[in-house]
Amino acid sequence: MNEWTHKEWLKEKNTQPVAAYYLYTPMCGTCQVASKMLGVVAELLPGLPMGKANLNYVQEVAELYEVKSVPCLLISQDGKVTDKVYAFQSVPYLYEKLKSVDEYSQP
Repeated sequence: MNEWTHKEWLKEKNTQPVAAYYLYTPMCGTCQVASKMLGVVAELLPGLPMGKANLNYVQEVAELYEVKSVPCLLISQDGKVTDKVYAFQSVPYLYEKLKSVDEYSQP
């Protein structure tokens, strides 16, 4: 999963039917676990545009989308953020959540 700037997130969100943006901070222990979980999911869903960003460097994203805490996964459909995931629960949970959104975008 590549690091995305806010500008890169906006491009993906507005040009792809579905995209996901993972927000974290490096000192957050829960974020470290969530990063590993999302790494597995990204491998399983290689066609889904998914990026990540250290929230310390994209604070405007936190304000714009009213992010309350990290880790946070923003999911967009057709250019609009449709979901904010704070409780990552498990790899199967994240996989099913993103897979169902990704299938929505397929013809």
